Amino acid sequence: MIEVNLLPGKKKKAAGGPGFKLSLPDFRAFLAQVKDPWLIGAIGSWVVVGGGGAALFITERARLAVAENRLEDVRRVKRRFDVVIGQKRQAERVRDSLVSEINIIRTIDGDRYTWPHILDQVTKALPPYTWITRIQSVGPTALTVAPRPAAPPPPPAPGQAAPLRVDSVAAPPVHVSITGRTVDIQAYTTFLRQLAASPWFTDVTPASSQTVIESDRPVTSFDVTVRYRVADSVYIRTVPLVQSVR
Repeated sequence: MIEVNLLPGKKKKAAGGPGFKLSLPDFRAFLAQVKDPWLIGAIGSWVVVGGGGAALFITERARLAVAENRLEDVRRVKRRFDVVIGQKRQAERVRDSLVSEINIIRTIDGDRYTWPHILDQVTKALPPYTWITRIQSVGPTALTVAPRPAAPPPPPAPGQAAPLRVDSVAAPPVHVSITGRTVDIQAYTTFLRQLAASPWFTDVTPASSQTVIESDRPVTSFDVTVRYRVADSVYIRTVPLVQSVR
């Protein structure tokens, strides 16, 4: 059979061979058929939005992976510092216990050597031809009013160390009455002056003085009150209790 092409310029496509062939749509022909510019703009906008969304999704996924890696690093550091913080709090508890024991020891030591210091300072201040007949504690030490108990401190905030608990009840002041006699009234004034110069005494007050007869001789009997205080550290000298003997 013979076929004649009466339309010049157009050629009939050869029939394809056997088998499956995939052909893409002709987008240029599709765009050529679309004459509405708004539709073209809308299609372009959707393409841009879709591409931007895909790029944003990929970027956010990468940032999320980096953040997860940093979070894991921070968690490892936190676990390490949790151990250090636990050791620090344990050391603070041991420190608080030691500070409490040291305060108790200081309180005991401060009261233990009160009267040795008093007797030593009175002996050093005693002038010639003067002697002591009586030394006794008087005044506030005879009757001490118990202080009002303080309110317990508030609990520490989370993550903070517990405050140190120090006994705020101070030892009551020691008032001492010194009774003595002298054969020279000038020695009595010297005794008062030397007591006032002692770093361990304050508020030196002459209570009374009178002339009495002792062993058929007139002597001056006096009574002086002083208040004991702990001297400055420059006046305190410590020595070891045990010394090596060669």
